[in-house]
Amino acid sequence: MQSNDAQTLVLCALSNGPLHGYAINSAIEELTGTRLGPGSLYGALTRLEAKGLVESLDEVERTRPVRLTPEGRRVLERELHAMARVAAAGLRGLGVNPA
Repeated sequence: MQSNDAQTLVLCALSNGPLHGYAINSAIEELTGTRLGPGSLYGALTRLEAKGLVESLDEVERTRPVRLTPEGRRVLERELHAMARVAAAGLRGLGVNPA
């Protein structure tokens, strides 16, 4: 999985609210059927935080939740709309009616 894919998955996992690392990976597994390796997950979180798309919250019971920033929400929405257009075009090309 490429790092942009991992970052998009992390942003999607955080779209319902703040989560800590293990919970982010569990949400990703629920979406995709696979988990990110620790390097991919925490590397994506580090890059997203450096871009100002996520922010760490105060520690809660030895975990540090992370949440989307307003800019992270905007970026995720743009990315998902772009992905939906690509998916719809691909499905049309295959002769499948996009839902």
